[in-house]
Amino acid sequence: MLGKLFKKKKSDMNIVAPMTGRIMALAEVPDQVFSQKMMGEGIALEPNTNEVLSPIDGKVVDVFRTKHAISMIADNGAEVLIHMGLETVELDGKGFEIHVTNGQKIGKGDHLATFDIETVAAEGYKIITPLIILNSNDYEVAHLTSEQHAEAGQTNLFQVDKK
Repeated sequence: MLGKLFKKKKSDMNIVAPMTGRIMALAEVPDQVFSQKMMGEGIALEPNTNEVLSPIDGKVVDVFRTKHAISMIADNGAEVLIHMGLETVELDGKGFEIHVTNGQKIGKGDHLATFDIETVAAEGYKIITPLIILNSNDYEVAHLTSEQHAEAGQTNLFQVDKK
């Protein structure tokens, strides 16, 4: 009983790359909502494969109706958004296949979606994919990677610490 009382709760965790591709700072994203961090802190990827993996251990909160974005909550409480492409809400699901459901428990590396980057690019949309911590007011994004290339499910992009 006393062990639980004095046990320090670990609130920090590493966020791994959900996709394989080029790593970009949010400031480089050609969309003001993301580049000016209006939705929160994070990083972006320019993928070169179609597979989208879970960057966290947690659960799916919301699969957007248009399939272009998935929000999750990590076991430490951080709220994470993967926004596949820019302005891709306009595709109304074309080019996206979702493999999870709202409320589903997920682990790092679990397959979340297939993002057909060729189809989306052919439709004239950018495939740049922001990865955002939506509750950045409560969680600090630290130790951003200096790597230029990410491997899905393997590359640590940054750490999220409870403030």
